[in-house]
Amino acid sequence: MVKVRTRKWDAAEHLKTEADMIGYLEAALEEGDPALVAAVLGDIARAKGLSGVARRAGVGRESLYKALSAQGNPELATILKVVKALGLRLHATAAH
Repeated sequence: MVKVRTRKWDAAEHLKTEADMIGYLEAALEEGDPALVAAVLGDIARAKGLSGVARRAGVGRESLYKALSAQGNPELATILKVVKALGLRLHATAAH
């Protein structure tokens, strides 16, 4: 029997362009799940370099990693700092 080697999927490995990151975040926002949005921001932060994002956001790297994990529950202030540190901007539109 042939053994198949697998490895854990890491979305951060596939976020190469700004367009990739924006599309990924917008899809998460459309789902409306706060935990998913936080996890997606974590993936984007890891793709861009978590340490640098944490430094620009004024948050400790380990704290940011924990806050943006699947088990994290970051405050809105943290989310906004991370979004800004990632060079992104959130905006609202009317729901139809």
